[in-house]
Amino acid sequence: MKQVVQNYKTGELALLDVPVPGCKPGGVLVRTAYSLISTGTELMKVSEAGMSMLGKARSRPDQVAKVVQSVAVNGVPATYRKVMGKLDSYTPLGYSLCGVVEQVGDGIDDVKAGDLVACAGNEHALHAELNWVPKNLYAPVPDGLAPQHAAFGTVGSIALQGVRRGEPQLGDVALVIGLGLIGQLVVQLLAASGARVVGADPDPVRCELAERLGAAACGDPGSPAVEQAVAELTGGLGVDQVYLAAGGDSNQPVELAARLSRDRGRVVDIGKCRLDLPWNAYYEKELDVRFSRSYGPGRYDPEYELQGRDYPAGYVRWTERRNLACFLDLAARGRVDVEPLVSRTADFDDAVETYRSLEGGGLKAVAVLFRYPGQTVEAPAPEVAVPAVRSGGPRSAPARPAGTPVRLAFVGAGNYATSMLLPHLAGRDGVELSTVVTTTALSAANAQHKFGFAGATTDLDAVLGDASVDAVFVVTRHSSHAELTRKALLAGKAVFVEKPLALTEDELAGVLAAVEESGNDRLQVGFNRRFAPLLRDASERFGARTGPGHVRYLVNAGRLDHGSWYLQQATEGSRFAGEGGHFVDTASRLLGADPVSVYALTTPGGEDLQVVLRYPDGSTATIGYVTTGPAGFPKETIDLVADGRALRLDDFVRASVYDGRKRWVSSRLPKARDKGQSAQLAAFVKAVRTGGPMPVPLESLVATTAATLAVRAGLAAGVPVTLAGAR
Repeated sequence: MKQVVQNYKTGELALLDVPVPGCKPGGVLVRTAYSLISTGTELMKVSEAGMSMLGKARSRPDQVAKVVQSVAVNGVPATYRKVMGKLDSYTPLGYSLCGVVEQVGDGIDDVKAGDLVACAGNEHALHAELNWVPKNLYAPVPDGLAPQHAAFGTVGSIALQGVRRGEPQLGDVALVIGLGLIGQLVVQLLAASGARVVGADPDPVRCELAERLGAAACGDPGSPAVEQAVAELTGGLGVDQVYLAAGGDSNQPVELAARLSRDRGRVVDIGKCRLDLPWNAYYEKELDVRFSRSYGPGRYDPEYELQGRDYPAGYVRWTERRNLACFLDLAARGRVDVEPLVSRTADFDDAVETYRSLEGGGLKAVAVLFRYPGQTVEAPAPEVAVPAVRSGGPRSAPARPAGTPVRLAFVGAGNYATSMLLPHLAGRDGVELSTVVTTTALSAANAQHKFGFAGATTDLDAVLGDASVDAVFVVTRHSSHAELTRKALLAGKAVFVEKPLALTEDELAGVLAAVEESGNDRLQVGFNRRFAPLLRDASERFGARTGPGHVRYLVNAGRLDHGSWYLQQATEGSRFAGEGGHFVDTASRLLGADPVSVYALTTPGGEDLQVVLRYPDGSTATIGYVTTGPAGFPKETIDLVADGRALRLDDFVRASVYDGRKRWVSSRLPKARDKGQSAQLAAFVKAVRTGGPMPVPLESLVATTAATLAVRAGLAAGVPVTLAGAR
């Protein structure tokens, strides 16, 4: 078999042929599917090997002390031969992998051959095709977690143990210094625990990534932005914990930790940074300095790691093996997202070149995976359910009496509601803006004053219980859409909810359960683009299809402003989850059907997406969602090709249709582009007034939402996702 090794004396890296390890009792033989390069720990080791002998001595004073002691006991010649012999030999690399159990040793009964496991340890989870791993250093991979993501188990356990040492509580504010691989994971774990997180790193790309993964704010540790964010989030008290996940020789991290900690705060060292503690600063605040030892209790204990003697959970709740299993569970349930951290997946045969590229700076990465030859490990084919609509078909409602206005209530009055919806409703014939509901009194009063609402309140239940309100608009942050929609449906109201309808499958199922329970399917989601006049006009001129079609949809989304709540992915979902439904719905409208499968790919860092939708008749749609395009380029460009004809829509400003013989080109819109908001609202109000069906069938709204949710599942699994139950 092959294994990555390094000669510590010369710095030589090699992919060496070595014997297959035996399967000893108390462990399992694992064939590696993916192994992870920790670009911090491993590159530090690789870099040290390339130093001069003096440089090696300076970097490892602990080893120098052992050499001095050996000289005193054994003399210089014997010590020299011993040291040179140890240096001039191959040492292994790697400590985090996922693979398949190939053979089970005596005494093992919790896994069997063929099981997928994540493995840990710098002596047992090596960059090698086969590894023998003792019982307490592996954990079964939960169903649905892709092997390439399970390969993060060890580094995830290191981050998890560091967070446990900090003992965060709900509402705490934490500072993470160093946003490399471990720091990015610490940010996500803290956000998942209910803490608010500030990140510090000199790399702006890593800062932006951390904000997308849950940090409230990030910045250069030497800039005032970090101190300002801490002051705003803590009211000037200082952070409850600081997590040192940085490396290097600078003492800046521990000095920054002292400056931004609150009185009697905790400072947890997870990485390997310089720790010259400024005595006065730490003494005056009585800071609690803690160290986090690798993966957790059991690490470096041979009886635990090699002999398999577990610690009783009543005394040691979170051992290194239980930490490993916990992190895998969090990743499987989507509480931690490792896909955006993958900068490159390289073939194992290219391991040496990959290390050299990392060491030389040609490859800048947070995490790199090795994919092993011949590995056929795949997570079970992922599915996202498209819940069946069991309301008995589209329901009608009593028509409003002639001359009676449709009374609308708004829940939320943020920027989108006040700029894109309310201007089209205020003053519209047959519409009365009844009540606006917000969480803050002043925003409700502002909306009432500007748009003429009859009333303003912060009491949602009062509005839902008001029999005179015909329809409720849900225009709040994404995380509340599904629950507010469910409540309004159960209250018997027609509901217009801005996208997304739901952020999870459970939320979507909850909305459908409310429809079934109440018999009320009067629901519209704000997928406005299908109502755009240019799109409708171009579709009519294109005509009906006879064969499969293909839609190409380029979305030049652009970068978000620093501090945008769209970056709060831990609570509000990803950016694509928030607005991707627009593009899925538009493609489905052009193709006249709902998708049956979704395949999603992302660039390193997760900034740009490519989403491929497949439809029942073989039609496809490709949505390119990019944040790195130029600001002056059109935001949305759509092409439809089928039956020798082509349709193009340029940013909802101009449309054209080609059929091989003639070409139709629309007039350029004289004013701002029309993306269909006004027509969509008119259709919704008409349906409420007349009691007729909603503008878009509920089945289609559900299918579009499920397809948008499938993008996340597809990114996690790396394979197409079937929309189970799709029509």
